[in-house]
Amino acid sequence: NGTCCTEQWISVIFPIIFMTIGILSNSLAVAILMKAYKRFKMKSKASFLFFATGLVSTDLFGHIINGTIAVFVYAVNKDWTWIDKNNILCSIFGICMIFFGLCPLFLGSVMAVERCIGVCRPIFHYQKMTLRHVKVILIILWLSAIVIALLPILSFRPYEIQASKTWCFFRTKNIKDWVDRLFLLLFSCLGLTALCISLICNVITGIMLIQSKRKSQRHRQGRSHHYEMIIQLVAIMCVSWICWTPFLITMARVGLNGYIPQDKIPHDVQLLVVRMATWNQILDPWVYILLRKAILKKLFQITGCCCGMQVNNLHPWELISIKYSLKAATIAETPVSVVEKKLNVPTIPNK
Repeated sequence: NGTCCTEQWISVIFPIIFMTIGILSNSLAVAILMKAYKRFKMKSKASFLFFATGLVSTDLFGHIINGTIAVFVYAVNKDWTWIDKNNILCSIFGICMIFFGLCPLFLGSVMAVERCIGVCRPIFHYQKMTLRHVKVILIILWLSAIVIALLPILSFRPYEIQASKTWCFFRTKNIKDWVDRLFLLLFSCLGLTALCISLICNVITGIMLIQSKRKSQRHRQGRSHHYEMIIQLVAIMCVSWICWTPFLITMARVGLNGYIPQDKIPHDVQLLVVRMATWNQILDPWVYILLRKAILKKLFQITGCCCGMQVNNLHPWELISIKYSLKAATIAETPVSVVEKKLNVPTIPNK
């Protein structure tokens, strides 16, 4: 009995630790993004920061809600028959799993599209991507995710406890008909599509930045904020691909086969891919905490020193002070002469 109690408490401690880390990380990221948003309000970076704040805030609430339910389940030793006789808690858990799973994927793809438009069509972005439009897009994404999460409830196909008895999801065992398969395939296809959109848009944005760098040296200072956001987007995309792809592919296979092949996907592997997906919510905020311009500048300088490079030979956007680099964020969307007159940004002589 003592050994069983010890194992039970250990199983409870780990979810508490992960939930605490996730809440603290996302709270810190929200504070950083909100501060940056106030600084960049009414500028081209504001829409990106608003989406990023929405992403991290969604992850934060996901940790609070899903983490609390998971800790409670482990605390009662996964005895669902005692805590959830009417399948209410499992339904809430399943809805939260779908909603807080799809939202980061949707937001990551929309942020990549937003940056792609901002780089490829800066005038159109400046005129159309207003704060009102950003809020509408964010609300539509949240509503889309909640509608998908409510589909099993609306079709009288409740969420089911999975084999590990630690989480609830669409029916993956004893699948009855094409509707059960449709839910799994819909979730998987939407997630994989969002990841592919992020990849395509980030590649296009990177190519456009490289081409513009080769063609003109005139707007380098104005493009500095683009580089920072693209680095953050690529990091978000890599984290999402690594964390979500195994789970999405697993659910797609279940939807196509109509069952879980236990010889190829044992229960331990199923639980592992679910945990990898939840790690995405812990890693996302650290992208915005660590990959900020000030830290990137320091890392670039340290890397240059380690490689024996002269600081003077680095790119001008690394040499310019943070103050003027932030002020020059609107150069890409306004005429050069007007911006230079308003901002009075000093030029850096070529060396």
